[in-house]
Amino acid sequence: MTPRMPKAELPTELKENLIKQFGALPEPVEVGFNNPPVAMAALEFGAKAAEWDTADESLKTFAHMAVAAQVGCSWCLDVNYFAALNRNLDLVKASQVPRWREADVFTPLERDVLEYAEAMTNTPPTVTDALSARLLDRLGPAALVELTVLIGFANLSARTNAAQGITSQGYSEACDIPLAAGPGQSPVASTA
Repeated sequence: MTPRMPKAELPTELKENLIKQFGALPEPVEVGFNNPPVAMAALEFGAKAAEWDTADESLKTFAHMAVAAQVGCSWCLDVNYFAALNRNLDLVKASQVPRWREADVFTPLERDVLEYAEAMTNTPPTVTDALSARLLDRLGPAALVELTVLIGFANLSARTNAAQGITSQGYSEACDIPLAAGPGQSPVASTA
């Protein structure tokens, strides 16, 4: 599938930095650059969020992947699987995020985080007091705020990409473990 909007030309320095970081130009940035102030704001927020370090990196990455799987954003799932590889996260767990309820590899905390990500993604959100209390007790307020904002940003990114017709660019092909599909689905990252 090709994006529903044309790709815009990026400034040379940005283009070079993105190619160095990702190996290719990320289509969400190319499409977003039809409105440079919006694209730059999203890039800047993403960069600042990447610096936050109160919540565990694997919890944040798996939560983003859970949002991507639920929304159907193969680009987000694909790039976060690649990020999991580059951050030395557990790739078996990363590969199972789309089917986390059936997989037996996740800890109780990871399951609560994945449930929280999905509950925040539901429309309307279905986060319960009990789930919030469990996460608050185990993560603390600062980490829970960080995780919550990152899940919100993941929803923004995933829904934007899905609406604009942006799909996987094959980032996860560099990884040895293929992404699992949710029950009754084909693998999200390989959807074109």
